[in-house]
Amino acid sequence: MHTAYINIGSNLGDRHGNIAAAVAAVKERINPSVRLSDPVESPPWGYESSNPYINIGVAFQTVLPPEELLAALLDVQKSISDMPHRNGQGGYTDRIIDIDLIAVDEIVYTSSTLTLPHPRMHLRPFVLIPMLQLAPRWSHPRLNLTPAQLLASLTE
Repeated sequence: MHTAYINIGSNLGDRHGNIAAAVAAVKERINPSVRLSDPVESPPWGYESSNPYINIGVAFQTVLPPEELLAALLDVQKSISDMPHRNGQGGYTDRIIDIDLIAVDEIVYTSSTLTLPHPRMHLRPFVLIPMLQLAPRWSHPRLNLTPAQLLASLTE
């Protein structure tokens, strides 16, 4: 059994409702027992938009291997919205729902479709703040830093 950490975000439509639908689907399809962080509102990361995001962190136990877990999460995401997350030039766009697999325990994993921990998690306060609430003692296995240390490094 492993602990998975995901981040769910929305910056279009009923943001809170979109996130609630995603959490409900994760509970139904993967594990009915989840822990949620407080919501974090932030501007879009990596592109310009006037639509702020709401993000939450979610932690739950799973026996699924990383690739199967990712597939299940992408199915949840597509069940809420199949809007593309990239524009024609490959840049980020606004989205109804976005679900990212952030980490599974302190496992380091790389394939053509998945990198764990998430390769940009340490750059994103909207991921680190929820991670700090859910797993303050978790340590990034490549950087050997806790969520608090990673968050502090963003303001230095």
